[in-house]
Amino acid sequence: MAQAAESARTVILTVDDDPGVSRAVARDLRRRYGESYRIVRAESGESALEALRELKLRGDLVAVILADYRMPQMNGIEFLEQALDVYPGARRVLLTAYADTSAAIDAINVVDLDHYLLKPWDPPEEKLYPVLDDLLEAWRCSDYRPVPATKVIGHRWSARSSDVREFLARNQVPYRWYSTEEPEGQRLLAAAGQDGQRLPVVITPDGTPLVKPEAPDLAAHVGLATTPTADFYDLVVIGGGPAGLGAAVYGASEGLRTVLVERSATGGQAGQSSRIENYLGFPDGVSGAQLTDRARRQATKFGAEILTAREVAGLEVNGAARTVRFSDGSAVAAHSVILATGVSYRQLEAPGCTDLTGCGVFYGSALTEAASCQGQDIYIVGGANSAGQAAMYLSRGAKSVTLLVRGPDLSASMSHYLIQQIEESPNISVRARTVVEAAHGSGHLEQLTLRDTETGETELVDAQWMFVFIGAAPLTGWLDGTVLRDEHGFILAGPDLTPDGRPPADWELDRPPYHLETNIPGVFVAGDARAESAKRVASAVGEGAMAVMLVHRYLEQS
Repeated sequence: MAQAAESARTVILTVDDDPGVSRAVARDLRRRYGESYRIVRAESGESALEALRELKLRGDLVAVILADYRMPQMNGIEFLEQALDVYPGARRVLLTAYADTSAAIDAINVVDLDHYLLKPWDPPEEKLYPVLDDLLEAWRCSDYRPVPATKVIGHRWSARSSDVREFLARNQVPYRWYSTEEPEGQRLLAAAGQDGQRLPVVITPDGTPLVKPEAPDLAAHVGLATTPTADFYDLVVIGGGPAGLGAAVYGASEGLRTVLVERSATGGQAGQSSRIENYLGFPDGVSGAQLTDRARRQATKFGAEILTAREVAGLEVNGAARTVRFSDGSAVAAHSVILATGVSYRQLEAPGCTDLTGCGVFYGSALTEAASCQGQDIYIVGGANSAGQAAMYLSRGAKSVTLLVRGPDLSASMSHYLIQQIEESPNISVRARTVVEAAHGSGHLEQLTLRDTETGETELVDAQWMFVFIGAAPLTGWLDGTVLRDEHGFILAGPDLTPDGRPPADWELDRPPYHLETNIPGVFVAGDARAESAKRVASAVGEGAMAVMLVHRYLEQS
């Protein structure tokens, strides 16, 4: 009876802007599936998304979504891409005309399309129902049940509340946000026995309240793995950005017992990108979150362990073992290690910025704050691709977006395609030769002092939102005394260790270091943390794969 009741609440949703086609699809679906599923139809992408959000709030399940490709304002692929964020487990079908089959094939990359159907689909007994039967069976066999949502109660201008929301979002943990200024937020605080003085309060799916939780405690309570299942592995990957995820996928898929250790959330800086448009194989672009989620699922499919919210504090050589020590004193050892620690955004040193971080001043995209920026004036500091991608994303709902660039223009560090998009966006402006002199506000950002680096003139502007992308520093300080780095902290490897043709001091092997190998045999580096790396997603993924190949070579000769 419980299964029947659950099936009765389960939805098959169809969206087509042609009322006649919409009715015909719904009619055929009800004829075959009406007794077991609820058929919901919509006549625009926006109305279909609204229906999906309402179903989500009610806790209903959605098994299959059928969308017409040719719809005004929002085509079927664009709709399915947004629907993916609401119901990632739903099976996705695109209805297309014969002329649109190439678009349907592209959609396989963009939205993990499960199937595309050519119109007309008559007779449905031959062309529609067999496809839906297979998709429904696959959905029923998958882990389709929604995870009970974590609840976060906090204040709009609470830095720790912002950090917790960002942590949950980047780790793909479903949560609902409740402001302390809203009645429901007050009711939840009262139920948790809190007065709102210490925020945020996180209520886990099992009803456990956590007050201002630190990342490791939060991770453990929302189902993220934080403890390795073994003491010894073939490979430890440190860092969960594109390089680390690439290494985990290739390491695990090639039979290495692999564990990936990430200090915050997988994806790194790339995972915070709202849209990556120059990554091979995604002609319509892909968000950093989507790319990260796919890579993480791919790594775990091959058997890699992924540990979240674990801070690495040291690296030791113990005979043939390479031991990674955590900040809590525990450790894990392996035959080999790949350092893919990536980089972090440099901090603005202007007065006021530190105190207002998380309260209007954000480093990186902070995509969880995008909804609050609707209709606002936004300032973005930086002139590289990450700043340009954030500007394009935030400009969709902002009143205005102003890029503050220290140099004379964007050409020095931003890809040409992004510069063109920014020039064509009516609500994005670029202020060259401009830096932030100070940030002002009581409790949250209210104003910025901007300085023209050419004339020295300053200007006070109203501002509630500033996102900072001003270069990156490698996360390698914990390697002091073990792994050789350059003067900026980037890790030296391969040929960079032997500029004079001689191996580094204390190198005990009768061969030179492999291309991505550090001064410690069996310890490799990949991605942005490597000295002179390309700082691109594709190159980071490639280096992760190459590092695994070199790990195999090292293990064969050890």
